[in-house]
Amino acid sequence: MNMTKWATFVGGVLFGTAGIKILSSKDAKKVYTHTTAAVLRAKDCVMATADTVRENAEDILADAKAINEKRTEEAAVIEDASEKAEQ
Repeated sequence: MNMTKWATFVGGVLFGTAGIKILSSKDAKKVYTHTTAAVLRAKDCVMATADTVRENAEDILADAKAINEKRTEEAAVIEDASEKAEQ
């Protein structure tokens, strides 16, 4: 049992050392660089879409406010006309 623990420890150290060398190799760095570049491109695309959505939402809000103002004005005209008719 003691030998199994020792063999597991040695295997872990060897695997860890090999893993560090693989992760710090030139090829791995190229992969990291390309992955980071792809993430940055995706971020730019998402931000552009978010800006478009924000602009459309602002337009919709402005149009909705204009509609409500027009309805309020029309309601005031109708009320004035009905008051004049009653007199």
